[in-house]
Amino acid sequence: MAFPPAFMDELVTRNPIEDVVSQYVSLTKKGGNLFGLCPFHGEKTASFSVAPEKQIYYCFGCHKGGGVVNFIMEIESLSYPDAVRFLAKRAGMEVPEDGAYQSRYRQQERLWALCGDAARFFRQQLFLPTGRAAQQAILQRGFVRKTVNRFGFGYAPNSWDALITAMQEKGYTKQEMLDAGLVIKSEKNGRIYDRFRNRWMVPIIDLRGNVIGFGGRVLDDSTPKYLNSPETVIFNKRRNLFALNFAKKTKQEMLILCEGYMDAIALHQYGFDCAVASLGTALTDEQANLLSKYTNCVVLTYDGDEAGQNATRRAIPILEKTGLQVRVLRMEGAKDPDEYLRKFGADRFELLLRQSENQAEYRLQSLQRKFDLSQDDQRVEFLKQAANLVASFPNAVEREVYGTRAAEAAGITAEAMKLEVNKAYKRRLSRQKKEEQRVQLSPAVAQQPKVRALRYDNVRSAMAEEALLRMVLREPALFAQNNNLRAEQFSSPVLGKTYQALLDRYRQHLTVSLAVLEDVLTPEEMTHLTAVVQKEEPLVSEAAFADYCNIIQDEFRRKNLSGSEDLLAMRNRLKDKKGYGG
Repeated sequence: MAFPPAFMDELVTRNPIEDVVSQYVSLTKKGGNLFGLCPFHGEKTASFSVAPEKQIYYCFGCHKGGGVVNFIMEIESLSYPDAVRFLAKRAGMEVPEDGAYQSRYRQQERLWALCGDAARFFRQQLFLPTGRAAQQAILQRGFVRKTVNRFGFGYAPNSWDALITAMQEKGYTKQEMLDAGLVIKSEKNGRIYDRFRNRWMVPIIDLRGNVIGFGGRVLDDSTPKYLNSPETVIFNKRRNLFALNFAKKTKQEMLILCEGYMDAIALHQYGFDCAVASLGTALTDEQANLLSKYTNCVVLTYDGDEAGQNATRRAIPILEKTGLQVRVLRMEGAKDPDEYLRKFGADRFELLLRQSENQAEYRLQSLQRKFDLSQDDQRVEFLKQAANLVASFPNAVEREVYGTRAAEAAGITAEAMKLEVNKAYKRRLSRQKKEEQRVQLSPAVAQQPKVRALRYDNVRSAMAEEALLRMVLREPALFAQNNNLRAEQFSSPVLGKTYQALLDRYRQHLTVSLAVLEDVLTPEEMTHLTAVVQKEEPLVSEAAFADYCNIIQDEFRRKNLSGSEDLLAMRNRLKDKKGYGG
């Protein structure tokens, strides 16, 4: 939604970015900027910068950046309109009415309310005589009343329309129930019926305490065993984690990531209030980023079967990419945390947790189990792959420790293994150095945006476009001499869009700032533009501004000329520049 520009100006003014960010990050002043540890990735040296004068933030480590609205979107996992509402509430401002946005937000509010009422309905059904089978199932799994209350367990009656009838009595429409994923429409006859029937119900709650969906477990031999709500306006499986609303408050220095929500619930009951679970999908980048906001360490406790171990191997690099320390918990005698806790108790699990392997040890042991080390050819192949794996560890101590372990497992000397690891490490360094040299020797590559979708087709023009934007952001009055420069003449669509948005604001006598363009730019575009303005600023000069305009327009003309026309135009410009005739 596009909020009124004047409203956004006031919103940004009344929410100084340094004040908002300091509620989440401890900031220290260095020069004109403030620095702290980035809340979006793990780091030990402060690379997160806040520029009060420009009202933007930028991390030189993970390269995320933007204005105050972008920061709230990222840190609170909110959509753009909801982040605006968050900041408006903080500043005591009333959000202006807008038909399209208000309609969507009202829909969200209705669906949150509907799911909340559905959760209360399911809970009421659990304690009726018809819910006894569900009560028995809960007791058999060892869950106590405190857990039932904490997680809002319920029961979906074995009926085609019990929920529909109850929700209609509260004023909700069948279309709203469809939008919330609570009912299904038959493709054969168009009939609408309850999605969840004869199931033990667990509500899925977001970080703000809203019920956004449900998980239902069967009470008989029906399939599927577990049924989750579908994707809806309020329920995005990729961007939510079960029980994070509780786990974010933990005093533990880690979060435990489970494969299923029953495992997470069991862990909470046994005192491990730092457990969360994905929602029926493989771990996503969005979920990893969400975890990194609340902890520096994640312990993976996926099931011990092959599927669970494959999921563990896939999850490790996704989590490490965010800067998280990753550990892996191995269980023997049980297939998952729920079963382990019921069989062995919390103390044994606590011991496992303390002994959980770091990802390096886990990956080496996983590799070792693939080979029969009594066979010479398999020993050789194991050592070859182990050397490459150990060489990928950035820490020299890790390389020596795990190189020695691989050598012991295969029955060779540590010195021989060290030679192989060093060779593999040097090969990796050589490849990295060649890649760095390739980038350094290619200015065009070095100047490209980090987001591939935003790449520049004409680097010469794009560099002029970037410099021009940095200049007008420092001195908007330069717009008065724009030499008929138009946004469509920019080689980079995102830079042209930004120029036009800033020009429109200048003509309307509004604030010319990157921080107020968060309704115009996507988060990826805002991050890129924030990186652009971090570059060395050109001196404000009318002559330099005119030169940038000329470069952009010349490159635009050159692109749109061809053949003899192109040569003639170049010749004429050369004549004008040199000052001589044909």
